[in-house]
Amino acid sequence: MLNLFAEIFDFFLPRICPACNTKLSVDEKVVCYSCLSKIKIATEETLKFEYDRKFKGQNIISGFTSLYIFEKDKELQQIIHSLKYNQKFLAGKFLGKKLGETNSYKISSWDIDCIVPIPLHHLKKTERGYNQSFYIAKGLSKSLNIQISKYFLKRKKFTQSQTTMDLIEREENMKEAFVAKKTSKLKGLNILLVDDVITTGSTIKECGKTLLNANADKVYAASIAITDFTD
Repeated sequence: MLNLFAEIFDFFLPRICPACNTKLSVDEKVVCYSCLSKIKIATEETLKFEYDRKFKGQNIISGFTSLYIFEKDKELQQIIHSLKYNQKFLAGKFLGKKLGETNSYKISSWDIDCIVPIPLHHLKKTERGYNQSFYIAKGLSKSLNIQISKYFLKRKKFTQSQTTMDLIEREENMKEAFVAKKTSKLKGLNILLVDDVITTGSTIKECGKTLLNANADKVYAASIAITDFTD
């Protein structure tokens, strides 16, 4: 009976895959199976390599995980762009849920108290109307049953686009870009930072540093995708 209702609903209001723009079948959730199968999965070996070169030895990010490898002009970029620029909030929740389901054991071992989406500057949020990382965090929160806080971290500095910047320029661009809020409630917590894509890790590290300086206990990071960034 549920399938019949779903088929009727899809007939009048067809759901479209954000990656290939084809109609989804009744049993496909947000993204079609064909596009999902083409997205490159981040292996444990890749994640260790990326953690070592982006975060290890800096005493900021205690652990890190990601779901996919970001590839330019491929399916995942189309899905993330649909979330960031076309208000496809279900895509964010879908990806966040998959991130949680795939990494539940690892994230559970971190004893996370709160999920914090990487905040946008208020001018950028006004322009876009929403923060895409919040919807990823919502899917992750539902999957792992961990609360979200949008109020522990604020972006106070309007930063330039980092697309064409090298590592040093990115770190300088993000320097002192964030401020911790509600610090009395933040003290002693294990925080999981969530973003859509991690490239150099400069944004994550600056957020982590801000939270640790406000007496958070440990800071971890998770993203939908990670890029193979080279200077």
